[in-house]
Amino acid sequence: MTRGVRKVDVVNNGKKPSSGSTGAAKVFGRLLRFHRERAGITMEVLGKHTSYSKSQVAMIEKGERRPKDHFVRVADEVLGAQGALLEVAQEITPSGVAAWFEDYLVEEAQAAGIHMYANHVIPGLLQSPRYAEAVFRCAVPALDEDEIETGVAARIDRQKVYRRDPRPHVTYILERVTLTRPIGGREVLKDCLLHLLDIARLPNVEIQVMPEDRTTHAGLSGPFILLETAGRRRQLVYVEGQGGRYFLSEQPLLGDLFTRHGTMRAQSMSPEDSVRLIEQVAREQ
Repeated sequence: MTRGVRKVDVVNNGKKPSSGSTGAAKVFGRLLRFHRERAGITMEVLGKHTSYSKSQVAMIEKGERRPKDHFVRVADEVLGAQGALLEVAQEITPSGVAAWFEDYLVEEAQAAGIHMYANHVIPGLLQSPRYAEAVFRCAVPALDEDEIETGVAARIDRQKVYRRDPRPHVTYILERVTLTRPIGGREVLKDCLLHLLDIARLPNVEIQVMPEDRTTHAGLSGPFILLETAGRRRQLVYVEGQGGRYFLSEQPLLGDLFTRHGTMRAQSMSPEDSVRLIEQVAREQ
Protein backbone atom coordinates (compact mmCIF):
# COMPACT_ATOMS: atom_id res chain seq x y z
CA MET A 1 0.00 0.00 0.00
CA THR A 2 1.21 3.51 -0.81
CA ARG A 3 3.04 5.26 2.00
CA GLY A 4 0.71 7.55 3.93
CA VAL A 5 -2.37 5.52 3.08
CA ARG A 6 -3.97 3.39 5.78
CA LYS A 7 -6.79 0.92 5.38
CA VAL A 8 -10.01 2.08 6.94
CA ASP A 9 -9.75 -0.44 9.77
CA VAL A 10 -6.43 0.98 11.01
CA VAL A 11 -7.26 4.14 12.92
CA ASN A 12 -6.86 5.66 16.37
CA ASN A 13 -3.07 5.26 16.16
CA GLY A 14 -3.44 1.59 15.34
CA LYS A 15 -6.15 0.87 17.92
CA LYS A 16 -9.57 -0.46 17.11
CA PRO A 17 -12.61 1.67 17.94
CA SER A 18 -14.14 1.23 21.36
CA SER A 19 -17.22 -0.51 19.99
CA GLY A 20 -16.67 -4.21 19.36
CA SER A 21 -19.27 -4.39 16.65
CA THR A 22 -16.93 -3.62 13.75
CA GLY A 23 -14.33 -6.12 14.93
CA ALA A 24 -16.95 -8.80 15.43
CA ALA A 25 -18.29 -8.31 11.90
CA LYS A 26 -14.82 -8.73 10.48
CA VAL A 27 -14.08 -11.78 12.63
CA PHE A 28 -17.37 -13.31 11.52
CA GLY A 29 -16.45 -12.63 7.90
CA ARG A 30 -13.07 -14.31 8.22
CA LEU A 31 -14.61 -17.28 10.02
CA LEU A 32 -17.31 -17.59 7.37
CA ARG A 33 -14.72 -17.64 4.61
CA PHE A 34 -12.64 -20.24 6.47
CA HIS A 35 -15.58 -22.62 6.87
CA ARG A 36 -16.83 -21.98 3.33
CA GLU A 37 -13.45 -22.75 1.75
CA ARG A 38 -12.94 -25.74 4.03
CA ALA A 39 -16.30 -27.09 2.88
CA GLY A 40 -15.40 -26.45 -0.77
CA ILE A 41 -18.46 -24.26 -1.32
CA THR A 42 -18.38 -21.19 -3.53
CA MET A 43 -19.96 -17.87 -2.63
CA GLU A 44 -22.55 -18.42 -5.37
CA VAL A 45 -23.62 -21.75 -3.88
CA LEU A 46 -23.75 -20.36 -0.36
CA GLY A 47 -25.79 -17.46 -1.69
CA LYS A 48 -28.33 -19.84 -3.20
CA HIS A 49 -28.75 -21.62 0.13
CA THR A 50 -29.17 -18.34 2.05
CA SER A 51 -31.07 -16.33 -0.61
CA TYR A 52 -28.15 -13.89 -0.84
CA SER A 53 -26.31 -12.78 -3.97
CA LYS A 54 -22.62 -13.52 -4.48
CA SER A 55 -21.80 -9.84 -3.91
CA GLN A 56 -23.72 -9.82 -0.61
CA VAL A 57 -21.84 -12.90 0.60
CA ALA A 58 -18.57 -11.22 -0.40
CA MET A 59 -19.50 -8.10 1.59
CA ILE A 60 -20.22 -10.22 4.67
CA GLU A 61 -16.89 -12.00 4.32
CA LYS A 62 -15.12 -8.61 4.16
CA GLY A 63 -16.95 -7.43 7.28
CA GLU A 64 -18.72 -4.74 5.28
CA ARG A 65 -22.24 -6.04 5.86
CA ARG A 66 -23.77 -7.62 8.92
CA PRO A 67 -25.34 -11.05 8.42
CA LYS A 68 -29.01 -11.60 9.19
CA ASP A 69 -30.08 -14.31 11.64
CA HIS A 70 -31.43 -16.45 8.79
CA PHE A 71 -28.12 -16.22 6.94
CA VAL A 72 -26.14 -17.19 10.03
CA ARG A 73 -28.33 -20.20 10.83
CA VAL A 74 -28.30 -21.55 7.28
CA ALA A 75 -24.60 -20.87 6.70
CA ASP A 76 -23.62 -22.57 9.96
CA GLU A 77 -25.58 -25.66 8.97
CA VAL A 78 -24.55 -25.78 5.30
CA LEU A 79 -20.87 -25.22 6.07
CA GLY A 80 -20.78 -27.60 9.02
CA ALA A 81 -19.48 -24.89 11.36
CA GLN A 82 -21.02 -26.66 14.39
CA GLY A 83 -22.29 -23.48 15.99
CA ALA A 84 -19.11 -21.41 15.55
CA LEU A 85 -20.81 -18.88 13.25
CA LEU A 86 -23.81 -18.65 15.58
CA GLU A 87 -21.50 -17.91 18.52
CA VAL A 88 -19.53 -15.12 16.81
CA ALA A 89 -22.67 -13.57 15.31
CA GLN A 90 -23.98 -12.88 18.83
CA GLU A 91 -21.18 -10.31 19.26
CA ILE A 92 -22.35 -8.28 16.27
CA THR A 93 -24.65 -5.49 17.41
CA PRO A 94 -26.61 -3.40 14.89
CA SER A 95 -25.53 0.24 14.78
CA GLY A 96 -27.36 1.44 11.69
CA VAL A 97 -24.16 2.05 9.74
CA ALA A 98 -21.98 -0.20 7.63
CA ALA A 99 -19.32 -2.02 9.61
CA TRP A 100 -16.52 -0.32 7.68
CA PHE A 101 -17.97 3.15 8.40
CA GLU A 102 -17.86 2.76 12.18
CA ASP A 103 -14.10 3.33 12.11
CA TYR A 104 -14.64 6.71 10.49
CA LEU A 105 -17.34 7.63 13.03
CA VAL A 106 -14.85 7.14 15.88
CA GLU A 107 -12.72 9.88 14.34
CA GLU A 108 -15.67 12.13 13.47
CA ALA A 109 -17.02 11.99 17.03
CA GLN A 110 -13.84 13.49 18.47
CA ALA A 111 -12.87 15.85 15.64
CA ALA A 112 -12.49 19.57 16.26
CA GLY A 113 -12.82 20.23 12.55
CA ILE A 114 -14.86 18.37 9.91
CA HIS A 115 -14.52 19.53 6.31
CA MET A 116 -16.38 17.73 3.50
CA TYR A 117 -16.43 17.95 -0.28
CA ALA A 118 -19.40 16.24 -1.98
CA ASN A 119 -20.07 15.96 -5.71
CA HIS A 120 -22.88 13.40 -6.09
CA VAL A 121 -25.34 13.67 -3.21
CA ILE A 122 -26.06 15.87 -0.20
CA PRO A 123 -23.82 14.49 2.61
CA GLY A 124 -25.30 12.40 5.41
CA LEU A 125 -24.69 15.08 8.05
CA LEU A 126 -26.94 17.42 6.04
CA GLN A 127 -29.69 14.98 5.08
CA SER A 128 -33.29 15.10 6.26
CA PRO A 129 -34.89 11.79 7.31
CA ARG A 130 -36.92 11.46 4.09
CA TYR A 131 -33.92 12.24 1.90
CA ALA A 132 -31.73 9.80 3.85
CA GLU A 133 -34.31 7.06 3.34
CA ALA A 134 -34.38 7.79 -0.40
CA VAL A 135 -30.58 7.55 -0.53
CA PHE A 136 -30.59 4.19 1.25
CA ARG A 137 -33.23 2.94 -1.20
CA CYS A 138 -30.81 3.67 -4.04
CA ALA A 139 -28.36 1.09 -2.69
CA VAL A 140 -27.32 -1.78 -4.97
CA PRO A 141 -27.54 -4.55 -3.81
CA ALA A 142 -30.80 -3.46 -2.20
CA LEU A 143 -30.98 -3.11 1.56
CA ASP A 144 -33.59 -4.78 3.76
CA GLU A 145 -36.30 -2.64 5.31
CA ASP A 146 -34.85 -2.94 8.80
CA GLU A 147 -31.42 -1.95 7.47
CA ILE A 148 -32.96 1.16 5.91
CA GLU A 149 -34.83 2.05 9.09
CA THR A 150 -31.83 1.68 11.39
CA GLY A 151 -29.61 3.38 8.82
CA VAL A 152 -31.80 6.47 8.66
CA ALA A 153 -32.01 6.67 12.45
CA ALA A 154 -28.23 6.39 12.80
CA ARG A 155 -27.62 9.01 10.11
CA ILE A 156 -29.91 11.54 11.75
CA ASP A 157 -28.45 10.77 15.16
CA ARG A 158 -25.00 11.66 13.79
CA GLN A 159 -26.19 15.23 13.36
CA LYS A 160 -25.87 15.72 17.11
CA VAL A 161 -22.22 16.42 16.33
CA TYR A 162 -23.08 20.02 15.49
CA ARG A 163 -24.19 20.73 19.05
CA ARG A 164 -21.77 18.66 21.09
CA ASP A 165 -19.42 20.37 23.52
CA PRO A 166 -16.98 21.63 22.38
CA ARG A 167 -18.66 22.33 19.07
CA PRO A 168 -16.61 21.35 16.02
CA HIS A 169 -16.00 23.71 13.13
CA VAL A 170 -17.80 22.10 10.17
CA THR A 171 -17.49 23.22 6.55
CA TYR A 172 -18.92 21.89 3.30
CA ILE A 173 -18.15 22.35 -0.36
CA LEU A 174 -21.08 21.08 -2.41
CA GLU A 175 -21.29 20.76 -6.16
CA ARG A 176 -24.41 22.52 -7.40
CA VAL A 177 -25.78 19.26 -8.82
CA THR A 178 -26.14 17.87 -5.29
CA LEU A 179 -28.74 20.58 -4.67
CA THR A 180 -30.78 19.86 -7.80
CA ARG A 181 -30.59 16.08 -8.22
CA PRO A 182 -34.13 15.03 -7.13
CA ILE A 183 -33.26 11.97 -5.03
CA GLY A 184 -36.60 10.65 -3.79
CA GLY A 185 -38.54 13.24 -5.81
CA ARG A 186 -38.74 17.02 -5.71
CA GLU A 187 -40.73 17.21 -2.49
CA VAL A 188 -38.13 15.09 -0.71
CA LEU A 189 -35.35 17.23 -2.16
CA LYS A 190 -37.04 20.45 -1.03
CA ASP A 191 -37.50 19.02 2.47
CA CYS A 192 -33.78 18.26 2.58
CA LEU A 193 -32.77 21.69 1.28
CA LEU A 194 -34.81 23.37 4.03
CA HIS A 195 -33.20 21.06 6.58
CA LEU A 196 -29.81 21.95 5.14
CA LEU A 197 -30.56 25.67 5.50
CA ASP A 198 -31.41 25.19 9.18
CA ILE A 199 -28.01 23.61 9.71
CA ALA A 200 -26.29 26.34 7.69
CA ARG A 201 -27.57 28.91 10.21
CA LEU A 202 -25.60 27.31 13.05
CA PRO A 203 -22.63 29.50 14.04
CA ASN A 204 -20.11 26.64 13.68
CA VAL A 205 -21.22 25.54 10.19
CA GLU A 206 -20.31 26.98 6.79
CA ILE A 207 -21.69 25.69 3.48
CA GLN A 208 -20.26 26.73 0.12
CA VAL A 209 -21.44 25.79 -3.35
CA MET A 210 -19.02 25.13 -6.18
CA PRO A 211 -20.32 26.89 -9.32
CA GLU A 212 -21.00 24.57 -12.23
CA ASP A 213 -19.56 26.98 -14.80
CA ARG A 214 -16.00 27.13 -13.45
CA THR A 215 -13.24 26.61 -16.02
CA THR A 216 -10.80 25.42 -13.31
CA HIS A 217 -11.57 23.06 -10.45
CA ALA A 218 -9.15 21.72 -7.82
CA GLY A 219 -11.43 18.86 -6.77
CA LEU A 220 -11.63 16.80 -9.94
CA SER A 221 -10.12 13.76 -8.19
CA GLY A 222 -13.33 13.22 -6.24
CA PRO A 223 -14.96 13.71 -2.81
CA PHE A 224 -13.14 13.53 0.51
CA ILE A 225 -13.45 14.44 4.19
CA LEU A 226 -10.80 16.27 6.21
CA LEU A 227 -10.71 15.76 9.98
CA GLU A 228 -8.81 17.76 12.59
CA THR A 229 -8.46 16.59 16.17
CA ALA A 230 -8.64 18.81 19.24
CA GLY A 231 -5.87 21.37 19.29
CA ARG A 232 -5.26 20.73 15.57
CA ARG A 233 -2.44 18.39 16.61
CA ARG A 234 -3.53 15.59 14.28
CA GLN A 235 -5.12 15.58 10.85
CA LEU A 236 -6.70 12.85 8.75
CA VAL A 237 -8.21 12.60 5.30
CA TYR A 238 -10.96 10.04 4.67
CA VAL A 239 -11.61 8.92 1.10
CA GLU A 240 -14.41 6.62 0.01
CA GLY A 241 -15.09 5.27 -3.46
CA GLN A 242 -16.19 2.29 -5.51
CA GLY A 243 -12.93 0.42 -4.94
CA GLY A 244 -12.55 0.87 -1.20
CA ARG A 245 -12.19 3.23 1.73
CA TYR A 246 -9.08 4.49 3.44
CA PHE A 247 -7.47 7.19 5.57
CA LEU A 248 -4.56 9.37 4.50
CA SER A 249 -2.47 10.22 7.53
CA GLU A 250 1.06 11.10 6.44
CA GLN A 251 2.85 13.76 4.43
CA PRO A 252 2.98 14.77 1.64
CA LEU A 253 -0.47 13.34 0.78
CA LEU A 254 -2.06 14.89 3.86
CA GLY A 255 -0.75 18.36 3.13
CA ASP A 256 -1.70 18.08 -0.53
CA LEU A 257 -5.36 17.39 0.32
CA PHE A 258 -5.58 20.24 2.83
CA THR A 259 -4.01 22.59 0.28
CA ARG A 260 -6.44 21.37 -2.37
CA HIS A 261 -9.34 21.96 -0.01
CA GLY A 262 -8.21 25.54 0.61
CA THR A 263 -8.05 26.19 -3.12
CA MET A 264 -11.52 24.72 -3.58
CA ARG A 265 -12.97 26.99 -0.90
CA ALA A 266 -11.52 29.98 -2.74
CA GLN A 267 -13.04 28.69 -6.00
CA SER A 268 -16.50 28.26 -4.42
CA MET A 269 -19.21 30.78 -3.77
CA SER A 270 -19.13 32.54 -0.40
CA PRO A 271 -21.20 31.03 2.43
CA GLU A 272 -23.63 33.96 2.21
CA ASP A 273 -24.11 33.65 -1.55
CA SER A 274 -24.35 29.87 -1.22
CA VAL A 275 -27.19 30.13 1.29
CA ARG A 276 -29.05 32.50 -1.02
CA LEU A 277 -28.62 30.03 -3.90
CA ILE A 278 -29.87 27.12 -1.79
CA GLU A 279 -32.92 29.18 -0.78
CA GLN A 280 -33.60 29.87 -4.46
CA VAL A 281 -33.26 26.22 -5.46
CA ALA A 282 -35.60 25.22 -2.61
CA ARG A 283 -38.25 27.70 -3.80
CA GLU A 284 -38.05 26.24 -7.31
CA GLN A 285 -38.85 22.70 -6.18
